[in-house]
Amino acid sequence: MPQSIAIIGAGPSGLAASRALAKAGLSCVGFESADGVGGLWNIDNPRSTMYESAHLISSRTTTEFRELPMTTAADYPSHRELRKYFQAYSDRYDLGENFRFSTTVDRVEPADGGGWNVTSVREGSAPTIEHFDSVVLANGTLAHPNIPQFEGEFTGEIIHSADYKKATVFAGKRVLVVGAGNSGCDIAVDAVHHADSIDLSVRRGYYFVPRYLFGKPADTFDQGRPLPARLKQFIDTRLLRMFTGDPVKFGFPRADYKIYESHPIVNTLVLGHLGQGDLRIVPAPKRFDGNTVHFTDGTHADYDLVVLATGYTLAYPFLGREHLNWSSLAPELYLNIFPPSFNGLYVIGMIEASGIGWQGRYEQAELLASYLVAQEETPRAAAHFRTLVEEPWPDLTGGYKYLALERMSYYVNKDAYRRAVRHARETLTRKARAIKERP
Repeated sequence: MPQSIAIIGAGPSGLAASRALAKAGLSCVGFESADGVGGLWNIDNPRSTMYESAHLISSRTTTEFRELPMTTAADYPSHRELRKYFQAYSDRYDLGENFRFSTTVDRVEPADGGGWNVTSVREGSAPTIEHFDSVVLANGTLAHPNIPQFEGEFTGEIIHSADYKKATVFAGKRVLVVGAGNSGCDIAVDAVHHADSIDLSVRRGYYFVPRYLFGKPADTFDQGRPLPARLKQFIDTRLLRMFTGDPVKFGFPRADYKIYESHPIVNTLVLGHLGQGDLRIVPAPKRFDGNTVHFTDGTHADYDLVVLATGYTLAYPFLGREHLNWSSLAPELYLNIFPPSFNGLYVIGMIEASGIGWQGRYEQAELLASYLVAQEETPRAAAHFRTLVEEPWPDLTGGYKYLALERMSYYVNKDAYRRAVRHARETLTRKARAIKERP
């Protein structure tokens, strides 16, 4: 009997999984809480963390699915263009037919006798429980806000960047943005044009990467020709000083790590606004007292609105952590896909990497599809693949020493990761072919 497969999420990772499974001749049922594809890139999705000014921070050609290039000429398309793109991708390969939209997965639980029971709720309907042999978790990594706790109470307005949509919310207000990651810098730049004042609170130093070098998207320069980590760090650090200057001169703390050991900031506009005096850098908040924020250096200031651009926590809220080998900041999965137990759960999209794009997610899905096909057609090849978790796992860092942060716990080097995934798939398919060819 053909195996039954569920996919949770119809964002880029869920679409990649659906497409790869279909190409391999496997059918699936997808669940998506929104009314259409796109995941977080669909700003009308109630779970979307997009804001009106959001654009890709990696370039179009390094991000798109290889089999369907984007039609836009923009190097860094907006969320509106990306929503159209995912719809076009879904339409081209009839992926929407596999998904139940406006349907939320509440629970995924192990079933007696194997497989998984998936409890889902369609809008306006009673919960439904269905059994699946395999469940692919593709619900993304940037949906559950990380809300830090501070001493005291702030009597003004506090929002997380996940709830930010339009810059008009800043009109006439004294604004503090806590966190200077890519979203924090984007929001600070938006606020400059509306707020009475805007401060950007930072704890550590950052590296700022321009979108263009010599008139070309910066992330296209070493495509296919990756430099060794230390050499790339040496060269790019000096290039950045030439193109963007030293962030310390703009008020940022000096970075206590090397470039690419944390995700770089692809927004140099914020440096321009700092240079113009449109905003200022302040330390991390220590406590709140009414409208007053006291900082770690002993200074304080009054604000009307605090925006927590403090990132997201990895979450699969419908599933017990023990099922994903979750022992630290993130699940420990073979190639960020397979639990070592091979319990029928698989994860697509639990990767962060500069420039890995959606093609990297699709290659994950191709490997998963090859494994699921092997389970049906060449069980010995699938069994051999499962033994690989007992060997030393591939180094996915590319030689970079990533910071011990939650988001960096599932960060990979795009070139090292894609090599490892491709090698694993080639090994699996070669083993399967050899078994089939034996008399």
